[in-house]
Amino acid sequence: MYDLQKIRNDFPILGREVYGRPLVYFDNGATTQKPRSVVEAMTNEYLNVNANVHRGVHFLSQQATDLHEQARETVRRFINASSVSEVIFTRGTTESINLVASSFGQAFIKDGDEIIITAMEHHSNIVPWQLLQSRVEVKLRVCPVSDDGRLDLDALARLFTSRTRLVACTAVSNVLGTVNPIADIVRMAHAHDVPVLVDAAQSTPHMAVDVQSLDCDFLAFSGHKVYGPTGIGVLYGKERWLDRMPPYMGGGEMIGKVSFEHTTFNVLPYKFEAGTPDYVATTGLACALDYVSALGFDAIGSHERSLTAYARQQLSQIPGMRFFGPSDDAVISFLVGDIHHLDLGTLLDRLGIAVRTGHHCAEPLMHRLGIEGTVRASFALYNTFEEVDLFIAALQRVVAMF
Repeated sequence: MYDLQKIRNDFPILGREVYGRPLVYFDNGATTQKPRSVVEAMTNEYLNVNANVHRGVHFLSQQATDLHEQARETVRRFINASSVSEVIFTRGTTESINLVASSFGQAFIKDGDEIIITAMEHHSNIVPWQLLQSRVEVKLRVCPVSDDGRLDLDALARLFTSRTRLVACTAVSNVLGTVNPIADIVRMAHAHDVPVLVDAAQSTPHMAVDVQSLDCDFLAFSGHKVYGPTGIGVLYGKERWLDRMPPYMGGGEMIGKVSFEHTTFNVLPYKFEAGTPDYVATTGLACALDYVSALGFDAIGSHERSLTAYARQQLSQIPGMRFFGPSDDAVISFLVGDIHHLDLGTLLDRLGIAVRTGHHCAEPLMHRLGIEGTVRASFALYNTFEEVDLFIAALQRVVAMF
């Protein structure tokens, strides 16, 4: 049984008030709240186990190393990677994509080559490729988005040429809530011998990830969006690519031997993990992944889809309501009449409702939609139908003011 009250008790922040009103937290697409177990695991490690990992011969270092590498195995199981060598710890999705853009770009992309992205990408999956353009004359080809907020797969198929070197695509739009057919996109790309990078930042909190089933070549996600700590994330990569890619950064840990004349590099995954890792955050991430795994994505998904459908149906009763995207996932983006999204968000906040406003780090998509920004309500495994009712009542009150 999905015991929602028990789940909410695991998240103390949900019991607080803002401006004298109960907090309704609908900004989960930006970051999720953290269960008590994650915070306690990290606190325990700082208080009782703290020591730098790897190479230390003393007890605390070896204990911290064990926790760190156990966390890597937890991630491997969570995404069903074939080996822990394919699991690289980063600071988050953004750094993971930048790593691929830098290292894969250096190894495999030459002047005149092309990279396919989509019109619904987060800036984190646009700007790194533009930075690559400052070093290599590579062309970005953009798959368009239809009026109903879905990728035009026929147009995508026409974008492939003999110079296509990579497809980089989000699994779920952080604005539209569109769930993209990643497995189909991977098959299409692989038919042209083109690898695929998946931005799974928005999908990982809501649905199971199986990189072997998807057969994707790279996949990135962030801990803080899946109930884990900030500043920690994961890059999955197939060994056949990672082996041939140069390191992203230089320093300690990523080396084999160093002299003033020559340096050799460590084995995977450490070749891409220069410096002291956030080994406490990896423990927190593993705890968060265990938490959602114990609840099960069938249960989480069922609850969130019901909540999203209910919220969208209630919102549709408000005069002037405009939706953007299909809201396949736990995201609803909207505007009401000509009311500015910032005004809506600011006044909702005074009524205890936390939503996100703006372009959501997707300005090209906003241009495609012909707007400056939206109000975004994004839901999580701990949100309730009662919270949706409070949200609707607050929104109705705000709209009436205009």
